[in-house]
Amino acid sequence: TFHPADEHEDIHMAVEARLAEKLGDLAGKLHTARSRNDQVATDVRLWLKRRLRRLDEDLAALMTALLERIRQDGRTIMPGYTHLQRGQPILLGHHLLGHVWPLWRDRQRLAGCRERLDVSPLGAGALAGTGLPVDRHRTAALLGFSGVVENALDAVAARDHQQEVAAVCAIAMTHLSRMAAELVLWSTAEFRFVRLDEAYATGSSIMPQKRNPDAAELVRGKASRVYGDLLSLLTLTKGVPLSYNRDFQEDRRPLFDAVETTSASARILTGVWRTLSLDPHRFVEELRGDESLATDLADALVVKGVAFRRAHELVGELVQGLETEGRRLGDLGSGDLTQRG
Repeated sequence: TFHPADEHEDIHMAVEARLAEKLGDLAGKLHTARSRNDQVATDVRLWLKRRLRRLDEDLAALMTALLERIRQDGRTIMPGYTHLQRGQPILLGHHLLGHVWPLWRDRQRLAGCRERLDVSPLGAGALAGTGLPVDRHRTAALLGFSGVVENALDAVAARDHQQEVAAVCAIAMTHLSRMAAELVLWSTAEFRFVRLDEAYATGSSIMPQKRNPDAAELVRGKASRVYGDLLSLLTLTKGVPLSYNRDFQEDRRPLFDAVETTSASARILTGVWRTLSLDPHRFVEELRGDESLATDLADALVVKGVAFRRAHELVGELVQGLETEGRRLGDLGSGDLTQRG
């Protein structure tokens, strides 16, 4: 029911005023040996500790959704791509694990962030500590920190922990964006590999037949927003002398946005993977005898004793010749291979 009044300069003054209403003059002791500088720095680290745990849980849930999809459809055959051109046939499970492992590394990076920011700035004052006999290690322990920031100037001026968090979020968003881009591609009429659930697709305002993969597109677009958050935090501290400067008041918006956007994007993709439908037979016939099996043919020649470079050359000439004839590898019989060999 408490609402800060206009005369309250900031949240700290508002809290002190509220305590004064409840406790009287005793509230005046609240700010003893403290500055808004070390209080804000402490608050941000406490927020990050809590929110990075939640972000880790969101990434873990996405990994779980991918692993569940692998258990369900992992034996589905699909083309593997390089340069967005078919390379070799692979299993869907193999492909999705290519997304799982980057998410695991993102979680490792988050764990490193949490470890490094888990120190308390409280007691640093504005920049020089305090002459009053406060026990910084005691307050750190009470607040759940593993230690204290040793230097008072660093305690109030440091923003590299925020930049590191934003950098980890930017890297994670790159992984989420790549995943989203594939979902957009796979849901096209040209691919016809997946169909997004109605909850994650929308119609067109003019074309009644459309099912736009909006959820995936939005995640792909949000990556650029988090990149901007990182750049804002980096440029905010460039050339700013020690210690605290009012410029730093601008750090919360990009920091909060980077963390919240990454969490939301992970949750959205978790829902997409858990609800989408997949056509397990989409590529089976299409890949039978496809040119993407050329590497296997070259490997078969190597097993027969042909040097790989020569085998690569022979199969390349074979595929080129078949293209000229309007044929595919699947059209060849053993007699054709013997004759061409």
